[in-house]
Amino acid sequence: MAILAECPQCHKKQATKNKLCKCGADLDKLKKSKKVKYWIVYRLPGGKQKWEPVKGKDVNPYSIEDARDMLSKRAIQKREGKIFDIKPETKMTFNELTEWYLGLEKIKTLASYSILQVYLKKFNSEFGNKIVGQIKPAGLENLQAKRKKEGCADATVDQEIGKVKAMIFKAFDNDLVGGDTLKSFKRVKKLLKGNSNARDKILSKDQFNKLLEHSSRHLKGILATAYYTGMRKSEILNLTWNKVSLKNRLIQLEAQDTKDKEPRNIPICDELCEILNTITRAIHDPHVFLYKGKPIRDIRTTLRKACKQAGILYSRFAKDGFIFHDLRHTFNTNMRKAGIPESVIMAVTGHSTREMFDRYNTVDVEDTRKAVNQLQSYLRSVSQNVSQTAQNDKKGSAGKSANPYLP
Repeated sequence: MAILAECPQCHKKQATKNKLCKCGADLDKLKKSKKVKYWIVYRLPGGKQKWEPVKGKDVNPYSIEDARDMLSKRAIQKREGKIFDIKPETKMTFNELTEWYLGLEKIKTLASYSILQVYLKKFNSEFGNKIVGQIKPAGLENLQAKRKKEGCADATVDQEIGKVKAMIFKAFDNDLVGGDTLKSFKRVKKLLKGNSNARDKILSKDQFNKLLEHSSRHLKGILATAYYTGMRKSEILNLTWNKVSLKNRLIQLEAQDTKDKEPRNIPICDELCEILNTITRAIHDPHVFLYKGKPIRDIRTTLRKACKQAGILYSRFAKDGFIFHDLRHTFNTNMRKAGIPESVIMAVTGHSTREMFDRYNTVDVEDTRKAVNQLQSYLRSVSQNVSQTAQNDKKGSAGKSANPYLP
């Protein structure tokens, strides 16, 4: 069991006797100014090491004395076999776990952070005050049934449970919850099977032009970028001018800009270049797409209005309904129809697996009709060749003598 000091500059946990951190920080000076937080380290029954920050009611995380008191308390609990007093999941609520999870710096950088907040808030409206360690599969299955009765789609219900499950996995990796809690979430099955929620809606060129015609000025560039590059909405809305080179006709996304954390180079075609050239660059903000001087975060209202004026049904769940993400499907499909090799398409769109590429590549009626016409042409050519061969054989046999030895 030990007490560790956390460097406020590099966040490295180290022995309290250290006067200088490897990053160069003066720990002695920082301790005196109450800027160094403390951690306690001990082993749980079974041998697993537990790292716990010094915190709690009436506990000062910057006090070495409070750290010593907390470590002593854990030693007594361990000696008396009060393991349930040690495990956080036995006293921590989902509200408290959510606060910890949403406060992680890595989670804050997610493009879907705002959506994550919505789903966790919705889940906590049911389980927020419940102790995390008390969750059971039956409770989660009851939530699924309740959401269905409320009219939620299967995909929406799966998203809610999935977001909470990701939080539980993160908590497990950080020793905040144990295997029983993790098992409860793992046992809950998704309502959707396989790719049953995969969309196949694509816009024709005429539909896209009509949508562009009825779009507001700030929406045009966003739609055009999606249609001509296949970029994700978050990648487009977060795009800054230092990533765009109109001279070289290239958008260069870095690893932190993409969902799969892989850098990507995306060519800019003439049509898109012409539209991007009409956008005025702001001095105060580097983002490409702004509205009233501020970065755009939500386009649903203006997109719904444009779709209505263009005669396009805007809906995620209605048959033949259109949503913004369908432009990514459209780009993939158009590239494939243009004869672009699949490996090149995947490099542009950032699909790391063939499975995901196939999901975004839509085979429509035009494709099937073209295939049938190609088959028909092939069969006709085969019939003509067979017929021609038969006629040639007939002519040849008519000119020959019955005696094979005679000319």
